[in-house]
Amino acid sequence: MEWEIIHIDETDSTNRWLKSQQLTANSQKAIAVCAEYQTAGRGCGTNRWESERGKNLLFSLLLHPEQIHASKQFHISMAISLAITEALGQYIGNLSIKWPNDIYWKNGKLAGILIENTLQGTMIKDCIIGVGLNVNQQHFRSDAPNPVSLWQICERETDREKLLHDILNCLDHYLYHDIKQKYCAMLYRRQGFHPYTDKNGAFMAEIMDVADDGHLLLRDDNGKEHRYAFKEVQFII
Repeated sequence: MEWEIIHIDETDSTNRWLKSQQLTANSQKAIAVCAEYQTAGRGCGTNRWESERGKNLLFSLLLHPEQIHASKQFHISMAISLAITEALGQYIGNLSIKWPNDIYWKNGKLAGILIENTLQGTMIKDCIIGVGLNVNQQHFRSDAPNPVSLWQICERETDREKLLHDILNCLDHYLYHDIKQKYCAMLYRRQGFHPYTDKNGAFMAEIMDVADDGHLLLRDDNGKEHRYAFKEVQFII
């Protein structure tokens, strides 16, 4: 893909900025908008994203992945997760993807991703991918439980523009390839039994697989299998 990269100083949300420009209706370009600061950056649901001005990567991508069937839309989540982990891998190890698409270093959260798809019939017409990636922030002041930045790991500044271009190049590769096996191999807690909680309380389980529709498949320590959509189960960290 050829990317048009737009830099803006401040917005409430880069996802909402893309929508407000009506680019989804008027352009077939692949567009990346990157902000120095977001006043209302968010994750899924009511989650907020803390980011110091000018320190991190806050960007949204507009794609038109018309070759991807609506039933396979989780492929986009896998592709952007793998693109970010590969780009970060040139700086650090111990990276993983916490299902469905949080990027982790050990037990710390490096990046969050929010994906919004527009469907046309049985295919994906437009896709907006919002990413918050902690790059050069040295201190976090919110009550978020486990944020970590690339600076805190490496103790040096990282060129944010280069990192953005590396992510885009990696996404170009992953978007139209079979990546399910690689995604599962990168999952956080992909081996052994670990604590989780759902509507019935806490339990120990191991990851069996991730279904094509994105559901997480777990097996508890009694041998019972469980299938979860996003937000139906939580990792106890």
